[in-house]
Amino acid sequence: MKTQPIYPFAAIVGQEKMKLALILNIINPTLSGVLIRGEKGTAKSTAVRALARILPNIPVVKDCPFQLPKGEADGVCRECSRMDCSRSVLNHESVAIDSRGIRVVELPVGATEDRVVGTMDLEHALKKGEKQVEPGILAAAHRGILYVDEVNLLDDHVVDVLLDSAAMGVNTIEREGVSFSHPARFTLVGTMNPEEGELRPQLLDRFGLCVQIEGIQDAEDRVAIMERRTAFDEDAESFGAAWEEESRIVVERIERAIDLYPKVTIARELLFKIAECCLEVGVDGHRGDIIILKTAKTLAAWNGREEVEKADIDNAAELALPHRVRRQPLMEIADNVQALRKRSVG
Repeated sequence: MKTQPIYPFAAIVGQEKMKLALILNIINPTLSGVLIRGEKGTAKSTAVRALARILPNIPVVKDCPFQLPKGEADGVCRECSRMDCSRSVLNHESVAIDSRGIRVVELPVGATEDRVVGTMDLEHALKKGEKQVEPGILAAAHRGILYVDEVNLLDDHVVDVLLDSAAMGVNTIEREGVSFSHPARFTLVGTMNPEEGELRPQLLDRFGLCVQIEGIQDAEDRVAIMERRTAFDEDAESFGAAWEEESRIVVERIERAIDLYPKVTIARELLFKIAECCLEVGVDGHRGDIIILKTAKTLAAWNGREEVEKADIDNAAELALPHRVRRQPLMEIADNVQALRKRSVG
């Protein structure tokens, strides 16, 4: 089956903050995802699919519904009787390995908790004493990107489940005293149009990063968007080939940053800068401080450095704090954290 052409990530005009937030979550999945707020037609879904397309392939056990690599399969297979490969894994026999691209799994707005988490065949469990699992969307999203359009329209309980799994990296199916867990590590990307309603503050805070985007106002850039999109629609293959080198550069930079991140250090005095930043803008709790720290280290790795600089903290705050700033009722989410800090100090 012919692969659907995807617009190249490197060819997207503008929206640099959104693209950076997505890249940082690929480098460091513990950032707990990104919430993209903005109007329709601003390349949100295009950017997510385009980034996934250029990332390197990953090895998976063939036909495994949990997207497991061979080394991770043992723990799940011990509890799962659904897969024919289970016995092979547990008996240390060879299993077939596939190589495939990073998946973008989309969550429908009307999805139920069972559809998201997965469910269990209780009749099979009672009759045969075996756990028969029907994996959900979280299983399909493991090691990939879970894309939730209009996340503000989802049931709050479903959003809670998504955010819990994104933070813990594990999904647990519990039904009638039967429990089954499997890895669920994914990059969570939520999008929303604020005009259609807001997320509760408790849920907003659980997204690691937040970016506000809008249509590009520069006429030259808007013309570039029209020209590039027209060229892609007319001949997607040639257009993609023309951007292959730029895409390869992005991927190589991501891979270097992933290797570099564990080596990145931060001076203790800069930790005080993070704490002061959060106190100045009125952030509740400590999640904001921790996410700024992780984001600053990820930014340093992205820029090829092993030590965090003050500029990394300033840039991290612009991504990690807008949705965490304490607001009055009906007050919009901040789009310039540095300006808020200056006002609070002044």
